[in-house]
Amino acid sequence: MRIRHLVHVVGLILLALTGALVVTALVALIYGDGDAGAFALTAGISLAVGAAAVATTDVERDLTVREGYAVVALAWLAVGAVGALPFLFTGVLSSPVPALFESISGFTTTGATVFADIEALPHGILFWRNFTQWMGGMGIIVLGLAVLPFLGVGGMQLFQAEVPGPTPSRLQPRITQTAKLLWYVYAGLTAAQAVLWMLGGASAFDAVTHAFTTLSTGGFSPEAESIAAFDSAYLQWVTILFMFLAGVNFALHYRALHGGPRVYWEDAEWRFFGKLLLGAGGLILAAVLAGGHFAGQGFETSLRHSVFQTVAIVTTTGYVTADYEQWAIGAQVVLLLLMFVGGMAGSTGGGMKVVRVQVLVKHMFTEMKKSLRPRAVILTRVGRRVLQEDVLLRIVAFLVLYLMVFAVGTMLLSFLGMDLTTAVGAAAATLGNIGPGLGDVGAVDNYGWMGPTAQGLLTFLMVVGRLELFTVLLLFHPDLWRKSGVRSAG
Repeated sequence: MRIRHLVHVVGLILLALTGALVVTALVALIYGDGDAGAFALTAGISLAVGAAAVATTDVERDLTVREGYAVVALAWLAVGAVGALPFLFTGVLSSPVPALFESISGFTTTGATVFADIEALPHGILFWRNFTQWMGGMGIIVLGLAVLPFLGVGGMQLFQAEVPGPTPSRLQPRITQTAKLLWYVYAGLTAAQAVLWMLGGASAFDAVTHAFTTLSTGGFSPEAESIAAFDSAYLQWVTILFMFLAGVNFALHYRALHGGPRVYWEDAEWRFFGKLLLGAGGLILAAVLAGGHFAGQGFETSLRHSVFQTVAIVTTTGYVTADYEQWAIGAQVVLLLLMFVGGMAGSTGGGMKVVRVQVLVKHMFTEMKKSLRPRAVILTRVGRRVLQEDVLLRIVAFLVLYLMVFAVGTMLLSFLGMDLTTAVGAAAATLGNIGPGLGDVGAVDNYGWMGPTAQGLLTFLMVVGRLELFTVLLLFHPDLWRKSGVRSAG
């Protein structure tokens, strides 16, 4: 492990982050809430640290696979630490642990917050919270690959270690070109939602900040009541559409732009994703109607809230239009189960990813058929693709590890004094990068009441969930830091 390479690449990422801090300082200056100086100071620190790291180190054009994992994990931790500084410098938070929690929640697009009175925050902080989610949605490293061509050293190692899903899609031979194309699609959809929100009467600030956190499936909002604060059926349906688009593989969006809408239907994971949303949404709608939660408001209201919360939870956006903890227990159970699914591979959604769930379901039926016909050769297929045994084993290993981390997280939270519902909800919501959970961290609650130990644990779960377990957990494996290792060209 060549430490100077790690330091160099992390320094480059901090230089890129400096630009985002400068943009936020300008926004804060425009609104004049007195927080522009905090962002200018943080930008100076990020610039100084990043420049010093780059100037005192170098990097060759052949990062190893192990270095790729280490760089991604350390870059996310460094960005999270720097991103926490504005919360401290402005005085909106006085302790480093909740500041780091809020920053990591932003960059990992989790959307869990320690703030109770969000509307009282200055505009710069509100913009920064949502901007961090937009940057983290497509990925800090993917952003770096797109805007810093010389970060392409070992680019595929960095790309694979950060992009969610078992097999990242490569659109062009050069990984930097793939990163740029993904960001073009991402930025274009963000702009489209912002325009549609403004056409619906939203202010430019609300339109842009909510577009940031919808396409990133982050869920931060300048309003404490989230999307419910706008009380607009139009804005809610627009948000449902873009949450769904954010939960789809962005490489699939790019291919659909060139190949037409049929590209979506030809994708087996997209079809499974649609069926999952329709099935889960139907169950929740039935529970809502049976419970009479929107009695007298018409069928459209029940349908809209049911669909909204289904899409918000599956895509791990975490927006709310209603307090779903007041709904029937059956609806809450469905939402809890959906917290483990997530969006499609290559989307900005968290969770285990739809493709893994799809493979596990297919594999389950294959094993059932083999039990009935033990001599038959029965292959597991997803669409037209036959899955190899090693792919199935990796997905099963990921599932086992995911559930183990969730179980350990739940257990540790219960040891810290949380009731079972809150512990389960908080662990699932942070590991799946969702935000709101159940119990005392439900749809209308926050994480500010927790102690620093619990907030620190949940911060760790957010990073582990965003980087798909292995990238972070491998930091604790001694083999990662040994000198031997196979190099692979980026």
